[in-house]
Amino acid sequence: MPGATNHERIREANERYHDVAAAEYDAKWGIDFGQIGRDQVRAKFAKALGAEPLERYARGLEIGSGTGYFSLNLMQEGIVERLVATDISSGMLETLAATAERLGLAERVETEHTGAESLPFEDASFDLVFGHAVLHHIPDLDRAFREFARVLRPGGTLLFCGEPSRNGDRLAVVPKRLGALMAPLWRRMLGAGARNGHGPDAAGADGHEHDDAHALEGEVDVHAFAPGELRDGLKRAGFEAVRVGGEELVANVYGWWLRSLEASAEPDQVPMAWRQFAFRSYIALQRLDEALLEPRLPAALFYNLVLSARKPH
Repeated sequence: MPGATNHERIREANERYHDVAAAEYDAKWGIDFGQIGRDQVRAKFAKALGAEPLERYARGLEIGSGTGYFSLNLMQEGIVERLVATDISSGMLETLAATAERLGLAERVETEHTGAESLPFEDASFDLVFGHAVLHHIPDLDRAFREFARVLRPGGTLLFCGEPSRNGDRLAVVPKRLGALMAPLWRRMLGAGARNGHGPDAAGADGHEHDDAHALEGEVDVHAFAPGELRDGLKRAGFEAVRVGGEELVANVYGWWLRSLEASAEPDQVPMAWRQFAFRSYIALQRLDEALLEPRLPAALFYNLVLSARKPH
């Protein structure tokens, strides 16, 4: 993009990356729309708010909806009644709409192809603005936070989960590299071929395949956060009751190792027995984090950050 601003280049990279990734995104990340996925999302939502029981929101706006993991599971749980799903990737929104149709939610779901820094919605038109693993993709967060405040009704809730912490971003490098080194042996043990027939070097040192989509990964992840930065940004935008917490430490180190192994293999050649083992062991470590580490350690130490805030009345 000759002459484009840095923000425009980041947006274009995000759009291209997520359009290419949309078709295999759910399979790659083990996204579930059954009871397991619903339970995961409900727990994340409650953790960000720091409270149960959860309120019911009549109209929610999701930022960077992707394929709908967070929002469609919240709808199935009865937490969000009507949804406007936004993303800069039309491919992701098409996948979300198809999943909403399959789940019987389509009549209550709208999609809007838009970025976060300039939302095409009226002031005070949503009860909830939320997202999962999206803030780290947005170039101008201060502008986005002001937009979130504008479209929220007075007293409305802001909530985001799955945002990478600085510490977590550094930690992830080690299991990614270890997984990439172990991948050829792991594939031989399972009898799985290299992904896309690329041979033993199909996964790079960062644990990702070297296809067109993954070549853009270094451009689409533009932030890793310290908790204080998110608190300060939300307060500058006028939010109150700001909460920032941490989630997943051991589980995410283990999870990145698993993903790096699996990313190197043809998906349909990874045995179901391995998939079940990988998923169950990850969930067990997630519960360990929740029970022992998250209540005791500072948010900055964890892989992900969760946050919530309210717009003043």
